[in-house]
Order: sequence, then structure tokens, then C-alpha cells
Amino acid sequence: MIEKIVDFAERLTLIALVGAGGIGKVSVAPTVLHDDRIKQRFGANRRFVHCDKFPVSLANFLRRLSEATGASVENPEDLTPLQPFLSSRDIFIVLDNAESILDPHVTGAEGIYVAVEELSRLDNICLFTTSRISTVPPDFEWLDVPTLSKEAACDTFCRIYRHGERSDLTSGILQQLDFHPLSITLLATVAHHNKWDIVRLAREWNKHRADILRKDHDKGLAATIGLSLSSPMFQELGPEARDLLGVIAFFPQGIDENNIDRLFSTIAGRENMFDKFCVLSLAYRSDGFIMMLAPIRDHLSPKDPASSPLLCSTKDRYFSRLSVRVEPGEPGFEEARWITLEDGNVEHLLDVFTTINAASGGVWSACGYFMEHVFWLKPWLVMLGPKIEALADDHHSKLECLFPLSGLF
Repeated sequence: MIEKIVDFAERLTLIALVGAGGIGKVSVAPTVLHDDRIKQRFGANRRFVHCDKFPVSLANFLRRLSEATGASVENPEDLTPLQPFLSSRDIFIVLDNAESILDPHVTGAEGIYVAVEELSRLDNICLFTTSRISTVPPDFEWLDVPTLSKEAACDTFCRIYRHGERSDLTSGILQQLDFHPLSITLLATVAHHNKWDIVRLAREWNKHRADILRKDHDKGLAATIGLSLSSPMFQELGPEARDLLGVIAFFPQGIDENNIDRLFSTIAGRENMFDKFCVLSLAYRSDGFIMMLAPIRDHLSPKDPASSPLLCSTKDRYFSRLSVRVEPGEPGFEEARWITLEDGNVEHLLDVFTTINAASGGVWSACGYFMEHVFWLKPWLVMLGPKIEALADDHHSKLECLFPLSGLF
């Protein structure tokens, strides 16, 4: 990615780097700024503007731009007095954390957006923005920041951890973090400070997961996610947006976009909310699903699923959809193929709610229906077997669930 950005910059192409909090934008921007090819191309005309370090107004932005570029124009009211200086040389300008000044819901951002758009038309200036949101002027090359490769994730972890060699155990944990850079850094730092060996680290991770990323770091991951949740764009969505985020976070496969109306019919503006979650990099689209990176999912998922009315109503809609007998050639069989896309979501839902309310007949009936669907449409041995076998022999649903389970065996 660094090479791609440098290639763009050498050609004075406008660049927008967009990604979730903790994904590594803060590391990429300075690396590009100090790259040898960038130094050779722009020399001393490389400037870095922290957009979250001044109050949002056009006057403050222009004043900071004047100071950063060396134009030395005091209190410019627009770009006009800056243009003679800005047009006199090739300049590379990084606008870091640009969501602070480009969020359309922030008071004063509209004027800054126009100024940035005007600045982008100067053909001797390369603008490079980093942002959590995808709101940038037109003509920018828009790059999504990917998570780390497995190799880079392991290198990052081992460089901080320093208490053991690479192992399949640590690789598995890093994969559960979706190779998210900030989460890996936090986990490695906590393990290093506590002098945990790999076995202890794995035990703590399995017990606490998201909580372990808060220890001794001023709740680093929580603070990073909190910046997105406190943004004006998110606040504009209303109180239901946080509940909806929690439901998305609960499901490991995310939400099938074809099911949005079916699952969330009571929420007005639901499609707009999903769009804004993606704009804010709180979620992303993949193969027709709205998904989240694992650390964000762990942080936002309801701590007590039964206490979330929206999640409980979503559960009921899933259970209602399951409660049909499926058999090849019979009515409804083709419609039941949805389970092939969401078997992981349904299994997780059942695993959680059979634990919360093991006495409920409804959740175990849904479990039986689920296994019938899987038997006919995507046969595999579900992980609910031990729970079913552990039910008391006189449990009202044990036989109902053992029969389809035996079919899967």
C-alpha cells in the first residue's frame, strides 16, 4: 500500500486513505511523508496538518494551512491570498484525521469542504487525507486500509511481546483479531507487561477477549471506537443506531443485506443507518453482508444479549423463519436455502440463547428445526451436539433435538 500511495503522490494524484479506528492510518501517513521517493520529489515542501487539533471553522483551517505550508499569510479569509505561494511549487500536504473537518454534520465543515475541493484543483499540490469517513471531495483516489497480513501481524506481536517464539497458538489468537493492528499492539503490550507465557496469554484471551484489550491502556480500543460513536454523523442517526450496531456486532457473519427489511422492519431509516455505519468505517460490505472487524464486534456486541430488545426481536424473526419443515420437493424448500448463507449466524444465536435460557422450549425447538435445515441443505456436524446430549433425559426437547442430530452424524 505504501508503494501505491507513493506512486500516486509522485504523479500529484489526490489520495484519500479511509479505514476504521486502529487500522493503521496513523502509521501509514508519516511513513509516506518520510519515504525517500517523496523526499526526493517534494524536498522540504512536505507538510502535515493534524485536522483534529483545532476548532472546526474555515478561518481556523486556513490559518493552520498557512502556518503548515509556510505561506505566512495571517488570518486569510479564503484561499485567494494563499494561492500565489501554494501555486509556486509542488507541495505534498497530509490532512490527517480529516473526518474532523469533512464530516458534513459538523458545524463549519461545509466551508472547509469547499476550500479543500478548491485546494485539490491546484495541479501542483498532492493532497493526502486520512479519515474514518469516506466523505472526501471528488477526484480523490480512494484507498481502503487493509488489515495486516498474517506474517506482518505475527512480526508486530513478537516485536512487542518478547516472551516467546511464534506459535500456532498465538497465530490463532491474532487471526481471531482479524489481524487488526491496534488490537494486536494492545494485546502484545498487556501480555508483555504482565510477563504472561503463551499458555497464560491464550487462557486470558479465551476468558476475557475484548476486556483484555482495555487493561492498562486507558481503554485504548474503547477510546478509538468511541471517537466514531461520538461523531456528529453517528449522533444524527438517533438512539436506535447504537442498538442496531450491537445486533450487527452480535452475529459473526454480519447481516445479509437482503434481510434488512425482514429483520428490522420497526426501525425507520434502517438502510440509511447501514450506509452510514460503512461510511464511518464501523462496518463494511462483503459479498452482500454488512460485517465488522472482530475487535469492533467484540466491543460493540451486547454484554447481556437477553437485555437487548432489538436483538431479542431479531432472534424471534430468525426462529420464525426456521419454524417450517423442510424436505426436497415440498413447498418452501427452495426458500429455506437462506440457511446456507447464515448457518454460522443461526448456530451462534442458538448457542447463546440455549445457554441463557436452557429451560425454554422455543429455543430448543428452533435448534431442532435448524438441524433439519442443515441436514437437507448444508450438511455438517453442528457444534450444538454436546449441549443437546447434556440435557436431562426428561427434558421436554431432548428427543426433539437428538433425532435431527443423529441424522447429521
